[in-house]
Amino acid sequence: MKLYFLTGACSLASNIALRDAGLKFELVKVDRNTRKAADGLDFNEVNPKGYVPALTLDNGEVLTENVAVLQYIADRNPGAKLAPAAGTMERYRLMEWLSFINSEIHKSFSPLFRQDAPEGAKQYARNNIETRLEYLQRALGTKKFLMGAEYTVADAYLFTVLSWARHVEVDLGRWPQVKRYMDGIGARPNVIEALKSEGLQK
Repeated sequence: MKLYFLTGACSLASNIALRDAGLKFELVKVDRNTRKAADGLDFNEVNPKGYVPALTLDNGEVLTENVAVLQYIADRNPGAKLAPAAGTMERYRLMEWLSFINSEIHKSFSPLFRQDAPEGAKQYARNNIETRLEYLQRALGTKKFLMGAEYTVADAYLFTVLSWARHVEVDLGRWPQVKRYMDGIGARPNVIEALKSEGLQK
């Protein structure tokens, strides 16, 4: 498999998950400006949507979108327990978290990285992020992971998007349970290796 990524983008979640699952994969960097991939391909031909993650499977198919890619990775190695079994209520709870992270947190950060976004739009986005962090503070409580005692691909995704907070003037220290959670996920060996592979940590 090949994972196409942009440094520090949401594709970091898949980078982490692939390591957690113990799967063999090739990491292919995409140039943010030219959209050329390190393997010589035009990334827009790999994924016509034009954004990461894009996971090229061994049969040549390309899978995109975080919610789909992360569950695909988890299902490739059920023994790693990165997702509850399909069809169970716990699996739907995982999908609930993945959907929440994708639509309510991930997308809220987008205007903050756009230079052409009006300041009003950026403030609205910050307010929305803070509202979601208040919810996370309550939902996490003293839990180690989003699903309780078991680490899942949702944790890789949430860690990835919340790691952007320091770049956009959102201080996670205001939400102690969220900060505790982030510190714990950030100390996991596979997370550290993924960060190093993208040049985000020495």
